[in-house]
Amino acid sequence: MSNARPKDHSSALDARFAELVDEFSSPIARLARGYEADESRRLDLQQEIWTAVWRALPTFEGRSSHRTWLYRIAHNVATTEALRGRRDRLKRATPLESAAGRPEPSRDVERAAEGREALLRLEASVRALRPLDRQLVLLFLEGFERGEIAEITGLSPENVSVRLSRLRAELAQSLRKDGGS
Repeated sequence: MSNARPKDHSSALDARFAELVDEFSSPIARLARGYEADESRRLDLQQEIWTAVWRALPTFEGRSSHRTWLYRIAHNVATTEALRGRRDRLKRATPLESAAGRPEPSRDVERAAEGREALLRLEASVRALRPLDRQLVLLFLEGFERGEIAEITGLSPENVSVRLSRLRAELAQSLRKDGGS
């Protein structure tokens, strides 16, 4: 099979792509869990994201960081999938790893179960959001600043702040309602 890229250029792109996968595989997996509850569909979504990144890598111009560029691609792919209706946002909940990692085991099994249930409710609530709102929440949970979120989404930083404030209140209310508190 012939490769359209010169060998030196291709090797550099292969190496850069491998670096991106190494650096961002866990965040992309978390992002995919925010969009898809079903494991096999989630893995398909991750594959589609990485395929889109691979295809776009030769056109990366460096006007933003690789991180911002990659997340813009990832969210565009995930949102497109959601809008096409291929992804069923209201499947049964599957745990999302928190941005800080997995919780440590607790001696109080009841408290741990309640925490797990709260996380499952949060995941379901995030997946039920409209695609742009889901994108904002997931980027916020990944630790992006409002300026970076604005760059990724195309919104103004002020709009990002207002929307995130509204979404945090909406999610808190949803969790209180679903939690029976």
